[in-house]
Amino acid sequence: MSQATLPEGARPPLPPFTLETAITKVRMAEDAWNSRDPQRVSLAYTEDSQWRNRAEFLTGRAEIVAFLTRKWAREIEYRLVKEIWAFTDNRIAVRFAYEWRDDAGNWYRSHGNENWEFDERGLMRRRLASINDQPIKESDRRFLWASGPRPADHPGLSDLGL
Repeated sequence: MSQATLPEGARPPLPPFTLETAITKVRMAEDAWNSRDPQRVSLAYTEDSQWRNRAEFLTGRAEIVAFLTRKWAREIEYRLVKEIWAFTDNRIAVRFAYEWRDDAGNWYRSHGNENWEFDERGLMRRRLASINDQPIKESDRRFLWASGPRPADHPGLSDLGL
């Protein structure tokens, strides 16, 4: 599909996914979340996107922005790595880990899985996330890059044994 024939508001790569385009979509999501910019992140989702994040249920971009604003106010020095687990035509499953500290200086590594479903424009219409938090020592941190996207040469989850 050429740029001229993309649906209005499209966020390539679009379904149906190949392994290459699914990996690209996962890395784009990781980079956006590592920006810690709730508005930027919300634009990857449909206007009526449905989320389950742990035990919280959200609908729509406004709720996503509010949720992410709260999240990143609490999860200081957030660094995330996502890795593709599986994909089909319009769905991608990922596993992820992120590290963060609270305002008392306690460090955590949060592990989880997400199931994503996309519309024809490549916008995520459903995100189902299961997440567990593990207290860690600051000396056990693995995600040490400066804020922003993970550097291209930084190992992924499998390479780190996570």
